[in-house]
Amino acid sequence: MKLHIIAVGRLRASAELDLIKDYSDRFDKTGRNLGLGPLNIIEVEDKKGGGKPAEADLLRRALPNGALIVALDERGKTLTSPDFANQLANWRDQGRQDVAFLIGGADGIDPALVADADFNLSFGKMVWPHMLVRVMLSEQLYRAASILAGSPYHRA
Repeated sequence: MKLHIIAVGRLRASAELDLIKDYSDRFDKTGRNLGLGPLNIIEVEDKKGGGKPAEADLLRRALPNGALIVALDERGKTLTSPDFANQLANWRDQGRQDVAFLIGGADGIDPALVADADFNLSFGKMVWPHMLVRVMLSEQLYRAASILAGSPYHRA
């Protein structure tokens, strides 16, 4: 099952980009034997300043055909890391070919796109910078693969 992080905005060379690359590489290595991966990062940018509706259109156009859509939204469901791992495994075991995680811009994801998502995921009640959410998601994907592989990375 291929995973995609589709995010508004472009990351330049930074500590965040280095972390995303590191966790993405780890995920790809760990997930390969589990039927997970590779992890694909797709960035879209609203150069015309059309706000959330324009960003939602760009996110929709970047979606792989038939992908299960997961919107990162503060009002979404909060999961423990093991529950997140089990959710990924369930989607994989249901025969899903693609799962796309959508991260909006600074103002979040357009409500219409959130409503159309198959699953809404929250990293807690706090609002996180959209660039940092990419790091957190890539780490949680690696952690999920590690949990499913039985590795000692997750120590809860």
